[in-house]
Amino acid sequence: MTTAKVHSICICAQRGELKKEIPEALFIENFGIQGDGHAGDWGRQVTCLCWESVEKSNAEHGLSMGPGDFAENVAIEGMDVLNLQAGDRFRLGDAAVLEVTQIGKPDHPSVVTRSFGVTLLPFEGRFCRVITGGRVKPGDPVVKL
Repeated sequence: MTTAKVHSICICAQRGELKKEIPEALFIENFGIQGDGHAGDWGRQVTCLCWESVEKSNAEHGLSMGPGDFAENVAIEGMDVLNLQAGDRFRLGDAAVLEVTQIGKPDHPSVVTRSFGVTLLPFEGRFCRVITGGRVKPGDPVVKL
């Protein structure tokens, strides 16, 4: 059995910018990730993506996209993120609990599409709100609740 883990965590100061990888993040209850432009009192506080989808897209399109390049906050490795449905909850690390609020989003010519010509979030992204806060870093376990 493969243990799911946090592959990477990325943030950007404002919406509409490419995200940058960070070594650790503070997830704040009902807000999002400290320092991220998408944090706030709404349903899309944190965006999650399957790391294997990034690798598959790289192979299919001859790209070398890395953490944050698809505008995801959290890339999860070893868990089928595509099977997460609205209402599902999962824990990152020891404490942070996220709840899926939305699957995908309307596609538009985002900074990702304009920069790289491909996108994943509108189709594969899982948008979440933070139920319980906590510190999370790459390598931390991910457990579906």
